[in-house]
Amino acid sequence: MAPARVVPLDELVARARALADAGPRQLLGIAGAPGAGKSTLAEQIVAAVGPAARLVPMDGFHLAQAELVRLGRAERKGAVDTFDANGYVSLLRRLRRLEPTSVYAPEFRRDLEEPVAGAIEVPPEVRLVVTEGNYLLLPDYPWEEIRPLLHEAWFLDLDAELRLRRLTARHEAYGRSPEEARAWACGSDEANAALVAATADRADLVVRLTEPPPP
Repeated sequence: MAPARVVPLDELVARARALADAGPRQLLGIAGAPGAGKSTLAEQIVAAVGPAARLVPMDGFHLAQAELVRLGRAERKGAVDTFDANGYVSLLRRLRRLEPTSVYAPEFRRDLEEPVAGAIEVPPEVRLVVTEGNYLLLPDYPWEEIRPLLHEAWFLDLDAELRLRRLTARHEAYGRSPEEARAWACGSDEANAALVAATADRADLVVRLTEPPPP
């Protein structure tokens, strides 16, 4: 992986604001391994930019649990083949071309462990769309179509031990036993993390925050 640059949050906020000002609409992607803090950083960026920004996470394109069971992939939820990648690419294309009416995006609800369609409105006046997820920089079809749609891409790095602790705590918070949580974090999540780490050199900026975002 390319060496990470350590930066304070306010520098990233300033960079995102400058991107929004470049208009008419810019897409910023934040990639990174599971547990790196992508969601929190993306939320902080959108909150700092204000109403001109919207967050559209990749996680809204999780396949439904029933479909994962049908495909035999439920025990690998979060792996690259457990998402509707083509649907995500299509949405990013719509967001980039700035349609005259609102575009609606799905949202992943962790309390339900399911995606919910039409949960995020992106009206025409939004100048910055921030999207985050593990696989934004993959070079394989159809994920490879995402990078050219992003005006800028960041890769968020985090110490591996801290990341594993966070993932384990997250899985426990959503109902897994400590043993199950650790096994999932060190198994499926780490396999995904290795795949994601190899994509960092496709980012404009590989960053470690001076203060890692909370889990």
